[in-house]
Amino acid sequence: MKRSHLLLLAPLMMLAACSSVRDDDSQASAGGEGGYSTPYGSGQQGVGTAPVDSSGLDSNLSPQQQLANIGDRVFFSLDQYEVSAEAAATLDKQVGFLRSNPAITLTIEGHADERGTREYNLALAQRRADSVRRYMMAAGIDASRLQTVSFGKERPAVAGTGDAVWAQNRRAVSVVN
Repeated sequence: MKRSHLLLLAPLMMLAACSSVRDDDSQASAGGEGGYSTPYGSGQQGVGTAPVDSSGLDSNLSPQQQLANIGDRVFFSLDQYEVSAEAAATLDKQVGFLRSNPAITLTIEGHADERGTREYNLALAQRRADSVRRYMMAAGIDASRLQTVSFGKERPAVAGTGDAVWAQNRRAVSVVN
């Protein structure tokens, strides 16, 4: 991996190291698997000091850059695919972004860490992407605007082994089409 990539990933890795991992059932969806009751948050804050549009986002950035600024990825606990409270806060911002930009569609990429078989990780990563899609649909985003794809363990965000690395690779990433 190039040194510049490592410099960009360092703050993300530090953030993950400071976050707590919760494996309790309180993060699971309400109303059974796949049905979300979303407390959609309405307030959005501006990003940076550049000009912002009515959505509170920097109008000089590409849609993907704007999405990255509000949070284009959510993380999952080991062998989990349900949206956590922390992930829901990020997804609520993504929903606000999509509401402010009705022409934008997303592909939600599901990923897993390197442990487990290729088949297991592809299935788990697909469930992660599908879980994010269901959350956004429950918040009012039309299903036709959301595609999913599973990469399993094939595209790690961070190379290496260990809990901190694996935590960064268990994710779903929203990509503007």
